[in-house]
Amino acid sequence: MKPSVDLVARSDGPAATGTIAAAVADLTVAGDVIVLGGDLGAGKTAFTKAFGAALDVTDAITSPTFTLHQRYETGRLVVHHLDVYRIDQIEETIDLALPELFESGGVVVIEWGDTIAPALPASYLMIQVEFGQGDDERVFNFIGIGPAWHARMGQLAASLSEQAAV
Repeated sequence: MKPSVDLVARSDGPAATGTIAAAVADLTVAGDVIVLGGDLGAGKTAFTKAFGAALDVTDAITSPTFTLHQRYETGRLVVHHLDVYRIDQIEETIDLALPELFESGGVVVIEWGDTIAPALPASYLMIQVEFGQGDDERVFNFIGIGPAWHARMGQLAASLSEQAAV
């Protein structure tokens, strides 16, 4: 059974995507896992760049499509950025040492993470990014999995509505 969407936010371009990412970053604490799913080119890496910037990451965030994992230590939280697009079988996640990353005290952002759902912890924030009607429009569907993010969904909705992104 697919979990129901808790919150929907719309972006009309990179600035609005940055606003949405900053709202998520404001609620993020050490140990959180953010899972990004959606179509190819929908904006998962753009979201991650804005998310990292909101956490004061000063390094250039790039897609780890071929390296699978990038670590950024320059912000208020260590950010582990993974891209599992090229993983064909769930067994391949063993090489990523996911349990250790989840317990590292940083935040883990996983692009295409919905494809490895069985390897994910019991609590995480799922963000499905979809194309909108216009060229720059994106729709962000937020799903709190487990108690930690589900409890923060009201705060996220309030933050986004203040910024007119919902």
